[in-house]
Amino acid sequence: QVQVVESGGGLVQPGGSLRLSCAASGSIFRINMMGWYRQAPGKQRDLVARITSGGSTNYAESVKGRFTIARAANMVYLQMNNVKSEVTAVYHCYASIRSTWSASPYDYWGVGTQVTVSS
Repeated sequence: QVQVVESGGGLVQPGGSLRLSCAASGSIFRINMMGWYRQAPGKQRDLVARITSGGSTNYAESVKGRFTIARAANMVYLQMNNVKSEVTAVYHCYASIRSTWSASPYDYWGVGTQVTVSS
């Protein structure tokens, strides 16, 4: 059994900061890519940022310079600074994990954490 669980969402004012955390746990052999997607109401789920096991990162153009993704052990973090109203969405963590009982990696998703930007 492998689980991915997010935490850290909530209400933040425009221009404020928020840090999301995600923990992968269970029968993990290796974690490859980890990342964050977000889904606003009525919209598709879009990539926010992702990070490889070697530390290489990719960001959506709209968050470059304001968001930072980092990982340590089985955790991945998303530091969001100078947030804008369009940041409001459900943020989902995902991890490409090879479990101890599989020869191939699979993508595991968390249920999401709500981030709301409002004054």
